[in-house]
Amino acid sequence: MKENRFYYLIMPALILGFGYVTYLILKPFFFPIGWAIVFSIVFYPLYVFLVRYLKSPSIASGVTTVIILLVILGPLSYFLYLLASELSNVSVKEASLDRLYRVFDHPYVKPLVDRMLTFFHLTTVQFQSQLTGNMSAMGKNLLSYLPSRLGDVAGTMVSFVLMVFALFFFLKDGDQFLAKAGDYMPFSINQKQRIAKQVKDIVVSTIYGGLVVAVLQGVCAGLGFMFVGFSSPVLWGVATSIASFIPAIGSFVVWGPAAFYLLATGHIAKGIVLLCIGVFIIGLIDNLLRPLIIQGRVSMPLLVIIFTVLGGIEVFGLIGIVLGPLVLAVFVSLMDIFRDVGGEH
Repeated sequence: MKENRFYYLIMPALILGFGYVTYLILKPFFFPIGWAIVFSIVFYPLYVFLVRYLKSPSIASGVTTVIILLVILGPLSYFLYLLASELSNVSVKEASLDRLYRVFDHPYVKPLVDRMLTFFHLTTVQFQSQLTGNMSAMGKNLLSYLPSRLGDVAGTMVSFVLMVFALFFFLKDGDQFLAKAGDYMPFSINQKQRIAKQVKDIVVSTIYGGLVVAVLQGVCAGLGFMFVGFSSPVLWGVATSIASFIPAIGSFVVWGPAAFYLLATGHIAKGIVLLCIGVFIIGLIDNLLRPLIIQGRVSMPLLVIIFTVLGGIEVFGLIGIVLGPLVLAVFVSLMDIFRDVGGEH
């Protein structure tokens, strides 16, 4: 009994101590490891497809990694550069909201604006001041999440190389990593399979059904805003992507007022073009593609998705876009198992 007591006292202390030291060792590499995990989750179906034909996990992993670098990270880096350039120019003077204020003075719009200001007990000057300040603050906050603020070029390159290295092995040995992790989970085989299935379903429905749709809508919206002559089309595209997570209204909250602005200021042709792009391209992406992706799978409510994405960004940085919903998926799965086990007892 004394030996057992000694064992159960010392072992948890040793595990916690060495676990904390391990955390400190790996902490500097959480950023590249996190992005490697994200990309390996998103592109794992492509890796499985290549393994089927190439017959070699190493070759398939290498090809998948090269495809990710060429197709995703190249355009993504250029996109982040454009976004950083646009956001760096956001200021009270350069935001130039005079045109928007003129729209608020339109005979058809002014009564609605006056009612809104009366309801919130605001004057016109206070409303304009808060709108201008919030626009500048939003630009600065978005800019703070960009990789351009991560540090010096040498450190960023090292992180990039480590991410590519980790991505290759996560794709190649992902099954072994998961199996090894499963050995330390105090669940039965059926419970482990249940967790894996629920996590996979929620990952597919949130990452593919949410993020893919958001990215496509943002790209189409950015091209549409650029076509009709809006400044900072990349920033407008990002706003559209974020707004796509809003339940019911979705991306309309961005392109709808923009189209109305063009119509109200006399740019009838451009307003109609943007309206058609919003209804027949951006809207159809959401109404047709999202249900097709999440068909037959467990899905999170859109309201939950937007909070997990925004909260994930706040906690983990940009990789929180994926890790936020993923963490919640694991939590929900564990709660389901705990509920069932509690019901049995």
